[in-house]
Amino acid sequence: MTLSDPLGDMLTRIRNGQRASKGTVRTPASRLRANVLEVLQREGYIRGYAVHEHDGGKRELAIELKYHNGEPVIRELRRVSKPGRRVYAGLKELPNVYNGLGIAILSTPRGVLSDAEAREQRVGGEVLCTVF
Repeated sequence: MTLSDPLGDMLTRIRNGQRASKGTVRTPASRLRANVLEVLQREGYIRGYAVHEHDGGKRELAIELKYHNGEPVIRELRRVSKPGRRVYAGLKELPNVYNGLGIAILSTPRGVLSDAEAREQRVGGEVLCTVF
């Protein structure tokens, strides 16, 4: 089965896993998904992730979810740019999620970055999702 929005599928798996208080969730692997997970780990929203390889060369990402006092660290996870409607932001239009309490994850010419990292490197790009 092919997916029209693989990143949206991963974000939904994370949301559903946290609602069910799971420790880990699994999703098919891709470079974009791994880069987004790297940003989430750097910003402290997930514990970590690991790549597992199955028979036949299929790779899978195991994502360790993070909780604080029994509550999920990620309160809101929204997909912004979708396959049917891409959303781009220049340096001056970068989103500020909940007055800086949350982050926006962007795909830029310098890789997948958080909004703060993109401002620091003075680059804009496609706004993939927002996290709070």
